[in-house]
Amino acid sequence: MPKTLRKKFDEVLTYDKLMEAHIGCQKCKRTRSNVIKFNLKKEDYIIWLYNELKNRTYKHGRYTTFYVSEPKVRKIEAARYIDRVVHRWCFDNFLYPVFVPQFINTSYACIKDRGMHRAAMDVQKAMRKCQKNWGEYYILKMDVSKYFPSIDKDILMEIIKRKIKDKDVLWLLNEIMYSKRDEPGIPIGNLTSQLFANLYYNEADQYIKHILKVKYYFRYMDDSIILMQNKQELKEVKRKLEIFLRNNLKLEFNKKTNIFKSKQGVNFCGYYIKENRIRLRQKGKKKLKKKVKYLKYKIRNENMTSREAKKYLCGHFGYIKYADVSPLIKKLFVS
Repeated sequence: MPKTLRKKFDEVLTYDKLMEAHIGCQKCKRTRSNVIKFNLKKEDYIIWLYNELKNRTYKHGRYTTFYVSEPKVRKIEAARYIDRVVHRWCFDNFLYPVFVPQFINTSYACIKDRGMHRAAMDVQKAMRKCQKNWGEYYILKMDVSKYFPSIDKDILMEIIKRKIKDKDVLWLLNEIMYSKRDEPGIPIGNLTSQLFANLYYNEADQYIKHILKVKYYFRYMDDSIILMQNKQELKEVKRKLEIFLRNNLKLEFNKKTNIFKSKQGVNFCGYYIKENRIRLRQKGKKKLKKKVKYLKYKIRNENMTSREAKKYLCGHFGYIKYADVSPLIKKLFVS
């Protein structure tokens, strides 16, 4: 992939590429009503979408809004399925290949072969090195206040324009990004929003690694960690970073941002991490217990089979296998 993207829009605007995007969108979602309806006439929809994009007449539709309570209350805005096909096509062909290679190695969100589990393991590995080299050290745990709603779309577009010079790709990104023009920030529910958010904070990543010269820095979306030997130096890093975020990205840390002694460990990516072990956070344990209790109730009342229940827990199994949870597992799955 060249350093900048030019004249690629029409090259990758094909029926096959749009169909690939649809196939990617419907993974694990084929039984949903909007996907079923799309599949009934998928060839017609793809041809229509091809023509809309070819003629530059595509307009992003409205969103459906709902709220989720885990891990905290969040407003989710779901685009129409046909818009999500466009998001996937744009993500796969333009955004991911252009921007992900420039991300630092310790940025983990929405990047293939990284993710929350890898982030937790890498943080623990770094903590062990710090303990071996320094004994006691300090941890700066950072969390941005209302991150997605605080992203400035105009600043984000200027960041994008550094790498994407194709006017047609920029037209489409503008249509997606400003689809909620009257509201600040970007919608949490879009696939493109995940990469936009990653790209936006990459400005801070580069500043931390290349200007502040921080060695042990790890980030998952807007949650990040720095490990340093000296508390005063860490305070100075925090002060400089706060200024950078405010002046360059219009962001602020929330009240949870703080410096801890290494012996306290750190909460990161759903885990409580110390040099010698990784545990589930209390919130994660409660969520797992609640889910298992509900599934056992469904099985007892013959509303669900054990096999079906295991499918609901697949995500949890991936989450817990990296943590020291054997007593918890025995209690939940043997009793």
